[in-house]
Amino acid sequence: MPRSILVFYGSYRRDRQGIRLADYIVHGLRARGDAAELIDAKAVGLPILDRMHKEYAPGEAPEAMAALAAKIRAADGFVFVTGEYNWGIPPGLKNLTDHYLEEWFWRPAAIASYSGGRYAGVRAMIALHPVLSEMGMVVISSTLAVGMIGQALSEDGVPQGDGGAALEASFPRFADDLMWWVDAAKAQRARVTPPY
Repeated sequence: MPRSILVFYGSYRRDRQGIRLADYIVHGLRARGDAAELIDAKAVGLPILDRMHKEYAPGEAPEAMAALAAKIRAADGFVFVTGEYNWGIPPGLKNLTDHYLEEWFWRPAAIASYSGGRYAGVRAMIALHPVLSEMGMVVISSTLAVGMIGQALSEDGVPQGDGGAALEASFPRFADDLMWWVDAAKAQRARVTPPY
């Protein structure tokens, strides 16, 4: 049975380029036989955080928030695709993740970062790691970091040039590591009811 993986992307910028990496990851996971779905924070359109999903009475959360909560709970694992805004996490991605808590528990997460420059968004990746861990996810050690994204991936998310070749070489291990943890966590959740 295919594993269900949600790929989160959080840029709201007009000329955003990280969507190329998000699309590449979705297509790469699907090519391996997994059920990957892109969750684009801009398309979901959650408001600036006022109340978390769990703070609404049953059936009273906004429809988009409730629908995403159900998807998160049903997923086997997550990939977070992050750019770097002034050494930090894009606000759209952070806002989306902060609307939920228990929905994330007991599942693995992977981080992929990018930038238009040579640093590949790694400072945001480092900032995001403890955030996801605090939210109850097991963050895997393998990462993807794509610098000069406009040269490494076409507008359609197709690898090109040296950067694209490096991404193609790195992706199998990234996906293998994520799926190892997905399978391990799924088996443990089936064997033992999570304590909370």
